[in-house]
Amino acid sequence: MNYSDLCMQYVASGIDLLEKLINVHVCRFQMAAEPVNLNEFQELARLALPKMYYDFYAGGAEDEHTLKENVEAFHRITFRSRILVDVSRIDLSTTILDYKISAPIIIAPTALHKLANPEGEVATARAAASCNTIMVLSFTSSSSIEEVAASSNAVRFYQLYVFKKRDITATLVQRAERNGFKALVLTADTPRLGRREADIKNKMITPPLKNLEGLLSTKVSSDTGSNFEADANETMDASLSWKDLEWLRSITNLPILIKGILTREDAIKAVEVGVAGIIVSNHGARQLDYSPATISALEEVVHAVKGRVPILMDGGVRRGTDVFKALALGAQAVLIGRPVVYGLAAKGEYGVRRVIEMLKDEFELTMALTGCPSVKHITRKHVRTEQERIHSML
Repeated sequence: MNYSDLCMQYVASGIDLLEKLINVHVCRFQMAAEPVNLNEFQELARLALPKMYYDFYAGGAEDEHTLKENVEAFHRITFRSRILVDVSRIDLSTTILDYKISAPIIIAPTALHKLANPEGEVATARAAASCNTIMVLSFTSSSSIEEVAASSNAVRFYQLYVFKKRDITATLVQRAERNGFKALVLTADTPRLGRREADIKNKMITPPLKNLEGLLSTKVSSDTGSNFEADANETMDASLSWKDLEWLRSITNLPILIKGILTREDAIKAVEVGVAGIIVSNHGARQLDYSPATISALEEVVHAVKGRVPILMDGGVRRGTDVFKALALGAQAVLIGRPVVYGLAAKGEYGVRRVIEMLKDEFELTMALTGCPSVKHITRKHVRTEQERIHSML
């Protein structure tokens, strides 16, 4: 039986075969040399995963220009360090929505962790708890809300999409509340799914979503090409607009953060409708190619919001220096997505912990070398953007 046959058998028979398939690929790499940075975790994940699954996690929309730019835009920001500052003690901790976390590094919502490791989001949640940080559980998780809630005492937020059938959305919100999730993260940049050509080429077939069992048909199409776009377009509500935030707020007591904002205009509107926070995001470059890198869009949003709600950002964070740059430009924290999945694929729960710890260690070193003993000491004056560098040469 070839790999494509195994994939289709998994789709037909469920998660047990997936676990066998993943174990075959992962076992050879669990004893691999310890990575020293996040890029090495990505390479281990590439070796461990079937190509279809690695491409699903790693790929972006169309030409993948924004995918590359998310990372490269960080490279064009340089430091303005201070010397002779007492950095004998460094405090990385911060507070997000009144929850204290060990560092301004949060686990972003990413889909289908059981494609990376049989323990899936349960392992990710345990790693988040051990690192004292927040996990945002993806709507497209392969573990249920209840399974993740029972796995650890991590502070958890729940990522939400709004369905054409609003009662399904309401049910998911109620389940998240009932199981101790502390906030909702409304992903608002997906009226339709972006064109992810690697998934189309690989004929990526996504498994049934655990949280939709009993709520929506979980039958998986075996037509040629990716079924992900067809399923999303069939179920997601493309008519969703700002007025629907009032409906969402009416069915929950949880604070709502909105994810997918890249412009001043949308940031102002989000504050006006009463969101509890904003996540500057281009959906990991998986939606509209040639959108700006999130680190490039961050300051526009920060200036518009003027401190009225916390601002977070995701996209392209691969180093502790990136975390520092995001905070210097006004973010309260960053979310990391793909690196978490790469750690999970390479070394399971331990790999996720190491990804977070590695970023924390690099971030701490950056703070020491820039003269910042705590997060509150990081200011806009500690970085120079490309525009500032060009302006200084004129």
